[in-house]
Amino acid sequence: MVGSAPRFAEDVVALFPGQGSIGAGAGAPWRASAHWGLVAEVAAATGVDVARLLLEADEEEVVRTDNAQLATFALSMIGYRDLTAGGVLPRYLLGHSLGEFSALVAAGLLSLDEGARLIAVRGSAMARAARATPGSMVALMGGEADARAGLATLDGVWVANVNGAQQVVVSGTHEGLADLLQHHRDLGWRRATALPVGGAFHSPLMAPAQNDLDAALERATWGGTEHVVVANVDGRAHADPREWRDLLSRQLTSPVEFLDATLALPASVRVTVEMPPGAVLTGLTRRIRSFDQQYAPADPAEMGAIAP
Repeated sequence: MVGSAPRFAEDVVALFPGQGSIGAGAGAPWRASAHWGLVAEVAAATGVDVARLLLEADEEEVVRTDNAQLATFALSMIGYRDLTAGGVLPRYLLGHSLGEFSALVAAGLLSLDEGARLIAVRGSAMARAARATPGSMVALMGGEADARAGLATLDGVWVANVNGAQQVVVSGTHEGLADLLQHHRDLGWRRATALPVGGAFHSPLMAPAQNDLDAALERATWGGTEHVVVANVDGRAHADPREWRDLLSRQLTSPVEFLDATLALPASVRVTVEMPPGAVLTGLTRRIRSFDQQYAPADPAEMGAIAP
């Protein structure tokens, strides 16, 4: 089927990761892709040397918020082009945080250039917000029935990602998170792990980035889609660009409801394919519900081996 227009794969969802999946040298396995040229397109749209970030930058530089978002986006787009070139066109698309922008580009609601420019604005604005009001994030595992409700008793702590029935990530001030790390067992969580991130994402501490992001969303040109894209904010599918402007704006300071978004996929979706880099979302979705097959290709050859 290579070279022909593929039909929608109604049983497949493509997963698009957030910035936490990127690391130094992440682009090396994908440099052999026939679609590596997308990196230059992202660079031209943003003025950022994305190829250097993917191939040469050290860990500290590539995981910086603004850099990580563009680098992750570029890799995810390469992986998606490789997947569809092999004849697999997923009907369903689901991203996590930054990955939601990638999913909208894959769906055709945003062009590659528009997506890259939005992500560049978002990443830079979030980095500035993080410097203005320092904070971080903590992953919580093994929550008891009322463990999430107990988080509301802490000052300076907000739920940022709901990744499973017993797994959430919280954002907060350094003081608030220190309190959480000390008392998480009292609140009903078995394990708490501080994450090496540069800010308190998906929380009110990102509010200083709102104006820049909203202005960029208003300037963007939107298209239509026949894909089904499920939103982070409400765990529902949306196709109207006006709705997506609002959803992407709200996502900046609202929790990523990944549990609800995954459960919103119909039972007929039996296959997941995670775009590069990494396999974080494959692990998360596996713990939420069962699938027949799950793929997280490490290079173009593995992506191309997925049969339509």
